[in-house]
Amino acid sequence: MKIAIRHDVQLFVDVEGSSLVADGTQMREKPTLILLHGGPGYDHTGFKPAFSQLADIAQIIYYDHRGHGRSNPRPMAELTLDHFADDLVALCSALGISKPIVLGQSFGGFVAQHYLAKYPDHPSKVILSSTSAALNLERKLAMFEQLGGPAAREAALQFWSSPNTATLAPYQQICKPLYSTHKAAARRSSSNHDILLTWAATEQQTMNLLPGLAKAQCPVLVLAGELDPVCPLEDAKDITQALPSEWMQFTQFAGCGHGVWRDDPEAAFARIREFITESKP
Repeated sequence: MKIAIRHDVQLFVDVEGSSLVADGTQMREKPTLILLHGGPGYDHTGFKPAFSQLADIAQIIYYDHRGHGRSNPRPMAELTLDHFADDLVALCSALGISKPIVLGQSFGGFVAQHYLAKYPDHPSKVILSSTSAALNLERKLAMFEQLGGPAAREAALQFWSSPNTATLAPYQQICKPLYSTHKAAARRSSSNHDILLTWAATEQQTMNLLPGLAKAQCPVLVLAGELDPVCPLEDAKDITQALPSEWMQFTQFAGCGHGVWRDDPEAAFARIREFITESKP
């Protein structure tokens, strides 16, 4: 379905599971888990069907970011972290959701970090999955070379230094297969390379989300794969150091790349489930 969060902005939204469930003689309200997909330029479908396994403990909200996937097209100038963070809050208002648990994967993690800084009292919990707070090009290059040799390093250097259609093609061919051992979800997702290239050439080049993380007022779980080339482990550690220590939780996964819930679903979903169900400190 499409939800109008403003008169000119409609987001495609899908809901899995009920909010209220019968529990003996009472009705029990489950928390709401909102999933922010990666990209930019992709859609929410990469989360399906993996996240369905959490529907017993949370109502799950999938949606496509403004201008992405099945959401209505928007001018490229609107596709900024500030708009995406505002959209999340507006969507919650439209759906009557209070204190959501927000999970941001990769680019969705950029959105979640900006949202956490701009609206620190809005979420009940946040999960930052395989994401970074800044471009950190040298770390990317080192990991791509470790996993794919000099050709992967060069393709990554050319793309991230000058994102365009010419540098994207070799990057997609050489570097993207190194992200993760699991590829099915990527094949299902729609993609808009114009969004990817525009955003990678502009906002991502100067992005620095670390200062805002100090504003966090809720538990934040950081998940990272030790073999992630595009959001390397050291980027995740930067995030953990920027978060208030009383709210930060961190789990790293050996042998995993970009999207630990893809490469080690049993361990990753066990950790996510634990975080969702645990009481706040």
